[in-house]
Amino acid sequence: MLGHHYTHTFLETAVASVNAGCNLELSYGMRNNVFMHIPQALAMGNITLQMLRDRVRPLFYTRMRLGEFDPPAMNPYSSLDLSVVQSSEHRNLSLEAAVKSFVLLKNVRRTLPLRARDLSGQRLAVVGPFADNPQVLFGDYAPVPEPQYIYTPRRGLEMLGANVSFTAGCSEPRCRRYSRAELVRVVAAADVVLICLGTGVGVETEAKDRSDLSLPGHQLELLQDAVQ
Repeated sequence: MLGHHYTHTFLETAVASVNAGCNLELSYGMRNNVFMHIPQALAMGNITLQMLRDRVRPLFYTRMRLGEFDPPAMNPYSSLDLSVVQSSEHRNLSLEAAVKSFVLLKNVRRTLPLRARDLSGQRLAVVGPFADNPQVLFGDYAPVPEPQYIYTPRRGLEMLGANVSFTAGCSEPRCRRYSRAELVRVVAAADVVLICLGTGVGVETEAKDRSDLSLPGHQLELLQDAVQ
């Protein structure tokens, strides 16, 4: 509300939010957030105690249903560890979700799918800042990645038994520094080239939108050099 100039102070914002039915504030890292002014608004008569109770009730009802106030022994999820979360059943389900979420925009000359049996003796080049960097493969609001459980394009292709060569071309998605000579060397020796480009949280996240849809830094140049 403040950012859109609907209100002018945190106190005004707290009053307007509570009166509008908002009962939860997302203000990570702010010591003096908007809803910290609710007691002042209550004392001034801008909101009523009954209204405040009505706003708080569904929050604590939800927390109680989630078991947040139960002893740990009553929580069936408290004993779960990575042996369960990363079980074969769960990993296979994650793989199925990943496969079904791909969007194929074009398939010229039926290049895809690449089959393991067809890659024997083939030389594959996997290039780009997203080819072998687990840290950049997750979007905003993602969990902290555990590299041992992440299969980058390079790692996945190497498991097929193909002869895989790799170069990032640039070390991070912003691609400020680009090693063209290394990329050309790797691509020139390959039969099949996979180019892994994109943005990632280093380029865009919530409240940090891009002003255009261009590939960051030298990524377009990397793509053009690989194709040529």
